[in-house]
Amino acid sequence: MDYQHLSTLLWREQELLDLLLFKAEEKQYLILTGKTRWLPRIAHEIEVILDQLRTLEVERSAATEAMAGRLGIGANPSLRQVAEVAPAPWNDLFAKHHEALLVLVTDLRSLSDTNRELIEGGLAAIGDALLSVKAPSAGTYGSTGRNTHDGDHRAVTLDGAL
Repeated sequence: MDYQHLSTLLWREQELLDLLLFKAEEKQYLILTGKTRWLPRIAHEIEVILDQLRTLEVERSAATEAMAGRLGIGANPSLRQVAEVAPAPWNDLFAKHHEALLVLVTDLRSLSDTNRELIEGGLAAIGDALLSVKAPSAGTYGSTGRNTHDGDHRAVTLDGAL
């Protein structure tokens, strides 16, 4: 495994994280506009991207581990550690990959937190609305055959039901 291969994997990871950020922004738009019909589709698309990222992460980890052995650094190094010991121009390129990935992950966390708050706020509002709606009661009948609902004492004909 060489420097170019690791760099290619890092570019792909940035592309996937950027796509994930786009999908999270789409999800936020759908939440804010109330177009919840499309939320399951966005959730599926996000899950597909996350699966691709998990697969890529395994490959990137293997490439980084192999490179760590060649560079003489410890097992399971961070990208920053690889950038510090890689020869030029790879050291600069890996440092830029590291910086770009940090920005994307930070943006994703922020947007994810915002979306979670919007969804929780929406669910709380729905719960409050449901609690505030009191279903009308049919009331009960007293021994005189009158409806006792809310003090309503109008006569009710039972037509031989007793």
